[in-house]
Amino acid sequence: MKEGNARDSIRPGFTVDVIRKEDQRNGRKTRGIVREILTGSSFHPHGIKVRLSDGTVGRVAEVVEKSSHGTEKQP
Repeated sequence: MKEGNARDSIRPGFTVDVIRKEDQRNGRKTRGIVREILTGSSFHPHGIKVRLSDGTVGRVAEVVEKSSHGTEKQP
C-alpha cells in the first residue's frame, strides 16, 4: 500500500505531492503543504484527498516530508 492511500500517514503540515483532478490524465504532480485532510475514510485506492496551504485540492501521490516545520517530532 502506498503512503498516500492511508489517511493515518498524512498530517497537516506535511509536504506532499498531489495530483489535481484536471491532471489525472497526464499525471502532473503539484507539491505543497497539507492544510486540511478532506477524505473521511481511512483508505482510498487513488490517494487521500487534501487541501494544500495555497488552496489546491488533490489526491496525495507521495508524502515528501513528514515534518510540520519543526512542530512535530519524528520517531
